[in-house]
Amino acid sequence: MATPKTIALDFDPALIPSGTLWLPRASLSACLRGVMVRSTVGAPLSDAQRLNHFPATPLCSLSWWFTGCSHMLEPSRPGGMAQLTDTRRPLAGRWVFGGPFTRPTSSWCPGPVHGMMVMFLPDALHALTGLEPARFTDQLVDAAGVLPPDWLAMCEQVQDAPDDAQRVDLLEDFLEPRWQACRPGLPLQAHRYGDWVTHLSQRAAVSGPGRSLRQLERRVKRWTGLPLRELRGMARSEQAFFDAVTAQVETGSIRWADIAADNGYADQSHLCRMSRRITGFSPEALLAGIEKEEAFWAYRIWM
Repeated sequence: MATPKTIALDFDPALIPSGTLWLPRASLSACLRGVMVRSTVGAPLSDAQRLNHFPATPLCSLSWWFTGCSHMLEPSRPGGMAQLTDTRRPLAGRWVFGGPFTRPTSSWCPGPVHGMMVMFLPDALHALTGLEPARFTDQLVDAAGVLPPDWLAMCEQVQDAPDDAQRVDLLEDFLEPRWQACRPGLPLQAHRYGDWVTHLSQRAAVSGPGRSLRQLERRVKRWTGLPLRELRGMARSEQAFFDAVTAQVETGSIRWADIAADNGYADQSHLCRMSRRITGFSPEALLAGIEKEEAFWAYRIWM
């Protein structure tokens, strides 16, 4: 998988290292988007600094905690971003499986934590396990209740491994033969959401009887859990995000109207509405958070 362009914003020097993004070996690039590892062990963080913000995403996830735990925050206002004072819901199970999310989410860690999140392309996960991503849209569930027995044995091995590098190796060694046995004939690209959605549409168009737009959209939703229109919106939002960050680094300023026009938005207001829908924040607030706040570590990893 191609690594996003290397960039550097004006990060607050007080921020702890964001964590590590492990990119999959080439043979798994159409199966995994990446593996995020985050450790706050030994870092003197306040309660507010233990927040974690995540965007809406078409990806499915599988998560481990090697130290500590995490609680989901439930927003008190529908459609709003969760606050530290909102209801906290402990995650169920030793390992947690997540489906695609149509809205941004936030979690909070009550203490030091060392965890790992594996991010699967939903159609690949469907091919590997038979799970229907649509069943798990906007949900985090106990992985032991949904994954096949051989997957749970792999989870146990990963849990017991001595370090992150060996954990990722165990995961990839488990997935590689299974993926080679079930991967689609039409190769998919996964450099960014836009590439993936384009190739997913092509695959849907040549898979099975029927070539109508409605039949294509039904196949895509079955494989991914989200409508094709939603996937395209997320792809466009991701590209706008990278374009804005690149403009900030290369020129020192961002012309939001140009970013909106270049990525197919009706106008700057349309871009701002979609940013809030997918991340919970305006574009300016999102970039400021990435530069200054611990809670945005997941965004920093992708940069």
